[in-house]
Amino acid sequence: ARIVEHLYPEQPLVPPGVHPTAVVHDSARVDASARIGPLCQIDEGTVVGPGTQLVSMVYVGRNVTIGRDCLLYPGVVVLDRCRLGDRVRLHAGVVVGSDGFGYARSENGLVKVPQVGWVEIEDDVEIGANTTVDRGALGATRIGRGTKIDNQVQVAHNVEIGENCIIVSQEGISGSTRLGREVILAGQAGLVGHIEIGDRVQVAAQSGVSKSIPSGLKVLGSPAREAMEAKRIEAVLSHLPELLKRVRKLEKRLGHRED
Repeated sequence: ARIVEHLYPEQPLVPPGVHPTAVVHDSARVDASARIGPLCQIDEGTVVGPGTQLVSMVYVGRNVTIGRDCLLYPGVVVLDRCRLGDRVRLHAGVVVGSDGFGYARSENGLVKVPQVGWVEIEDDVEIGANTTVDRGALGATRIGRGTKIDNQVQVAHNVEIGENCIIVSQEGISGSTRLGREVILAGQAGLVGHIEIGDRVQVAAQSGVSKSIPSGLKVLGSPAREAMEAKRIEAVLSHLPELLKRVRKLEKRLGHRED
């Protein structure tokens, strides 16, 4: 990584200043060293820090705070009252602050529960293309410092992700679930809501996590179990057709004896 960084140093993607086609509200505060590209929109009360780049067609809502040296690629949306720390990188199509999925039943059908929280993304977080991070129903959805999230991940309302986690593509993390530090979720894992995942837990690909997991465990399968137990179960399952034939033969012999 360091060799490549040395041979191919990053270059700014946007010229200095604010592009003539960008729309910046009079009450927004954009640092003089920030770079705002074509067709971006920055709404009222928003703060954009030094060295931050909005490449093109980025929408930033009202009263958003974006720290220094952030990079928002084309088509990123950051909605009202969300907060980004320093050196945050959001790839194309990321949506931060979309409404959480909250509805209540009534005699007239489903009624939307207003989602009045926000999203807080700490320093040095990177989020891959077309990932969505929902705002909290009440309070914040939080992503801890140094966490890296892959493409096409769904982070639901009031989820809390600790520092230096790795979230691989196509995850679904349900509402109010909490992840500790240095958690690894491999591709296509799914987590139910209102559970806690301890520090340094590793969840294998396509696992279904339906309950809390203590720190340090490796789990796999659906439902997710401790890795060695799940492997033993899988080994037995692969022999089931053979075992079934043997059981039927034994039943047939026992039947003849009874006759």
